[in-house]
Amino acid sequence: MASVYLGSWVQSYSIFNQASRSKSFLFPSSFPFNPLMNLSSSTLKAHGFTSVPSVSAVFTKGDTVKDEEQHPQNPSFDFKSYMIQKATTINQALDSAVPIRDPVKIYEAMRYSLLAGGKRVRPVLCLAACELVGGQESKALPAACAVEMIHTMSLIHDDLPCMDNDDLRRGKPTNHKVFGEDIAVLAGDALLAYAFENVAVSTVGVSHGRIVRAVGELAKSIGAEGLVAGQVVDICSEGLTDVGLDRLEFIHVHKTAALLEAAVVLGAILGGGCDEDVEKLRKFARYIGLLFQVVDDILDVTKSSKELGKTAGKDLVADKLTYPKLIGIEKSREFAEKLRSDSLELLQGFDPEKAAPLVALANYIAYRQN
Repeated sequence: MASVYLGSWVQSYSIFNQASRSKSFLFPSSFPFNPLMNLSSSTLKAHGFTSVPSVSAVFTKGDTVKDEEQHPQNPSFDFKSYMIQKATTINQALDSAVPIRDPVKIYEAMRYSLLAGGKRVRPVLCLAACELVGGQESKALPAACAVEMIHTMSLIHDDLPCMDNDDLRRGKPTNHKVFGEDIAVLAGDALLAYAFENVAVSTVGVSHGRIVRAVGELAKSIGAEGLVAGQVVDICSEGLTDVGLDRLEFIHVHKTAALLEAAVVLGAILGGGCDEDVEKLRKFARYIGLLFQVVDDILDVTKSSKELGKTAGKDLVADKLTYPKLIGIEKSREFAEKLRSDSLELLQGFDPEKAAPLVALANYIAYRQN
């Protein structure tokens, strides 16, 4: 893969020149169900939940991008309708995958965060990649749900007092504020375990070899070679003054991009993609994964907590390493645009109609407002 460019000058990054991670990972309708319906009434009332969230509500006016920008390769593609349809499918599957059982408390905690809303970008990427290589949505749906379970786990744990110590997530009190730190930790642990069970047990119509390969990809993306590695380096970098872009990229490629990459790669594998297509989509996902975090860094210092649905400016308060901190907001925006355009180049050669969702998702990630 070509080196990543920062704005108008060239900055070479070793992570983007490494071999594929399969060898060494260096780096407008409402929901058809109530995602909080099985929480006890006392829990709901205590935390102000009085209505069912709407899928379309996650796409605000600020998120809307002009058609010519959002879908340059397929102006007829209706991105909002696509996301609503996919999010509805995913939310139904998540609701079915994690029903209320005994002990009730842990399932309430798991569902509280898992079904709290969100755009479902990661699982939608998984389904879109599956369909791009010719697979049926159903083959990748358990994996898509698994990715969202793991993402939710990471959010629950990120918000804990020992980590980011956050009180707000998706506009609601964080898990530990509702259920306590002990139950929040266990809810995250349970979701992590459920994720792998869901892929292994619920995937149908796919060869055992591809399922095992997908499980391996997912495990590597979140362990000490993936998400955990990024978290550790991020924690160890707080307050340091002698750090540069190489370390920042390492953090973001592992902490954020790794799971986004896994989502796309799992979809491609389970959809029956050839090795060449899987690796091309891996590179695409690595770019948009880094893009996602660069945009997050920018939004953290340019948007309010109300606009973000989470605490704004917390990276600044914690003296965390971010792109705006190292190169400024404007250069960070230039870098984001470079990542977006490079990611789209990797979709050349695929069927434009089937690639339209991934094109639109890359643009959405780049231009989102929360």
